[in-house]
Amino acid sequence: MLHTRILIADTAEQAGKLAADEFEAVIAKKPAAVIGLATGSTPLPLYRELIAREKAGKIDFSKVRSANLDEYKGLAPDHEQSYRKFMQDNLLSHISIKPENTIVPLGLAEDIEKMCQEYEEKIESWGGVDCQLLGIGHDGHIGFNEPEDHFPAMTHEVKLTEMTINANKRFFDSIDDVPRAAITMGIGTIMAAKKIVMIVTGADKKEILKKTFWGPVDPQVPASILQFHPDVTLICDKAAYPFD
Repeated sequence: MLHTRILIADTAEQAGKLAADEFEAVIAKKPAAVIGLATGSTPLPLYRELIAREKAGKIDFSKVRSANLDEYKGLAPDHEQSYRKFMQDNLLSHISIKPENTIVPLGLAEDIEKMCQEYEEKIESWGGVDCQLLGIGHDGHIGFNEPEDHFPAMTHEVKLTEMTINANKRFFDSIDDVPRAAITMGIGTIMAAKKIVMIVTGADKKEILKKTFWGPVDPQVPASILQFHPDVTLICDKAAYPFD
């Protein structure tokens, strides 16, 4: 907790606005900033706010570069449940960012290891991530870095746990359709970001949030590594904050 700044919001919508303030400040300071993006329901209020702010002339995404945390293995970019499609539908198609300046791991890559290496090299060629957005899973995963006996360093393929598969089955016709593997930025890739913004909302995240920032650093709680990052802003709503 030494370096973590905590902002507590009344609602998920307000949490999105507070997160938008962080990204707006980064882009104002560096118009060609590299931002790390995440999928899921948690960042949607943030993405709505970023779209509104560009329309209002407060943010200019025309020089910004973006790199996504993860993607399902085996899904085409235009698949209804791919993370590339999620990003296009919920943010990228609504702002002035150039398509060639947005990268998402390729779920259909024939050589996953080579694609992961190229993904790392692309981020490095951009000068690294300036501001990385994160959510958190109920088991403490960030990106698709699941609990295990070590902290994976680089972008890699990961086998999804039953907890993650069950959490994601609501997006598919049946649990059999949920991919069993994904490609994710590694913990080392995430920790290399200059600044990290984590959004956590909902009472169901209270327990894991406490373990992450107030418990021991343990690869069984992957997000706990963030205690070692020098610039983390945690934005949570009152329901998720683990202390009264």
